[in-house]
Amino acid sequence: MNNLLDRPSLMVTSILLAGYMLFGSCRKNPSVIPEQQETVFTGDPSSPIQGLYLLNEGNMNMNKASLDYVDLRTGVYRRNIYNQANPEVVKGLGDVGNDIGIYGSKLYVVVNVSNKLEVLDAKSGKRLKQIDINNCRYVTFYKNKAYVSAYLGKVGDPKAPNGIVTEIDTATLQRERTVTVGRQPEEMAVVNGKLYVANSGGYSPPDYERTLSVIDPVSFQEIKRIDVAINLDKVKADRYGDLYVTSRGDYYDIPSRLYVVDTRTDQVKKVFNIAASSLCIDDNLAYICATEWNYPQQKNIISYTLINVRDETQLNRSFITDGTDQQIKVPYGLAVNPFTKDVYLTDAKEYVTPGTLYCFDANGKKKWQVTTGDIPAHIAFKY
Repeated sequence: MNNLLDRPSLMVTSILLAGYMLFGSCRKNPSVIPEQQETVFTGDPSSPIQGLYLLNEGNMNMNKASLDYVDLRTGVYRRNIYNQANPEVVKGLGDVGNDIGIYGSKLYVVVNVSNKLEVLDAKSGKRLKQIDINNCRYVTFYKNKAYVSAYLGKVGDPKAPNGIVTEIDTATLQRERTVTVGRQPEEMAVVNGKLYVANSGGYSPPDYERTLSVIDPVSFQEIKRIDVAINLDKVKADRYGDLYVTSRGDYYDIPSRLYVVDTRTDQVKKVFNIAASSLCIDDNLAYICATEWNYPQQKNIISYTLINVRDETQLNRSFITDGTDQQIKVPYGLAVNPFTKDVYLTDAKEYVTPGTLYCFDANGKKKWQVTTGDIPAHIAFKY
């Protein structure tokens, strides 16, 4: 029996039907937790990046999504900044924080089960607007527009309709156009003037989707679909016009794999036979971590991989070199500082307790760590 990719996330990820069917869509209303501050490391006052936002997904149906901030210039870690900045929002950030991104002066937070896109002031964290989008998933940006993928339908419904991508003007914050894509669309990327969307079909296994939708941002029409593999998830662009696309497989017989798509030909050009749960690309390096469930051994198999995207070769080393990887239970969120090359990696642990954010230097040595909210997952740098 082959491995199951990221098996514990059945509890928290809407792509996996079982978790959603168990819990339905009701939400609890816990008391608001005030902001907390802690000095974690010695900051760099000259850092070109002011800091980073960390979105904690929170346990589904517990209304525990939260937003933290790391000030890279002072070394201060701030927890639960959304509640502090928006005390009038009774239920806080909401249910399952699924993605985050900064464009201009605004911070965009996708809250999946709460069916909303929160638009915040990137400096203060104050809410500017809430945009309701049913079962929304990821956000990306291109030429003063924000694009949000959405599953539509009820959480976990195998009869849910095809998903959509919604276009939002980043100045007026008005929804402008919508285009239909495949079932349960996930992450997106813009390359060579085309918007690529990973379709998963995760609500109806084994009948998964296996394509990337290609959208023309001008006409906002789907112009083609590229056959890649089943149950697509992450999509990251390198500097050479290629897309690195992850497939989660079927969690039983078909393993997770990493695919390279040439956006000039819109064809798959290479397959890496490695599992991939989280992926980010900086300069010529792709950083990949994976959590696969091994049925014979009845445990997770964790892996950390580096790929040189220039020549498309897998390197024979990890981006963690000091043994800290032995302490990490479930590697989850991943980002790289483009200036210092520090690597930020989160540990979701058991998915029901506060996680950990680690910072490693370019040589893979741990610089610091800090306790986060539940299921720390998505990072956005504030310049």
